[in-house]
Amino acid sequence: AITEEADFGACCGAGGSQREREREEWTEREGRRMSETITEEAIVDINEGAPGQGFSFVQKYKEKLPVRLGELTDKVLEQLKTLNKAIFPVKYNDKFYVDVAQSGQYTKLAYYSTDILVGAICCRLEKPTGGGGGGTRLYIMTIGVLAPYRSCGVGTEMLEKTLEDAEKDPSVSEAYLHVQTSNTDAMGFYKRFGFEVTSTIKNYYKRIDPPDCHVLTKKFSR
Repeated sequence: AITEEADFGACCGAGGSQREREREEWTEREGRRMSETITEEAIVDINEGAPGQGFSFVQKYKEKLPVRLGELTDKVLEQLKTLNKAIFPVKYNDKFYVDVAQSGQYTKLAYYSTDILVGAICCRLEKPTGGGGGGTRLYIMTIGVLAPYRSCGVGTEMLEKTLEDAEKDPSVSEAYLHVQTSNTDAMGFYKRFGFEVTSTIKNYYKRIDPPDCHVLTKKFSR
């Protein structure tokens, strides 16, 4: 799992409403709470584009949480940064958010009780280069849910909807992501959605052991 810096700045501004300020304070409190539960296994190197996986892969739902999924807009970009900061121990750079903004409908934000942002799936679209064949690839960079809302089906719902949209898009040929080789729970989770291990990269991670990762890919057959 992983994340970035932020403040509700762009959304709230210096003169934001009391409700917006309360939301910012709430997210910061959740971040402090979450920082106490981060494990070494969760830390991956954002510079290598490794995906953040900040949610429970073992689907033992406490209770399915009713959430509303929304797309990323300029208005809520700073909220996404604050959410990532609360979930992940790594700061994402500007390039990460440029890619996320350009992914359009594939990056999704999960809201509970109308306007409380509790999770997000961040993606990047990779178009063919050099005139080569093949379609656009959808790279799932991060999936994260605030700790109090995990094991409630939020991560599953975000992933399902993103894959559903990709399946309908004839320009997208496949979705892929990276998973640490020792993370069997994560691999089992993604395989439920049709992902398969297509390759293994040695020494992919810099600060965790084992440092190797599997590339999991889901091809869309139309």
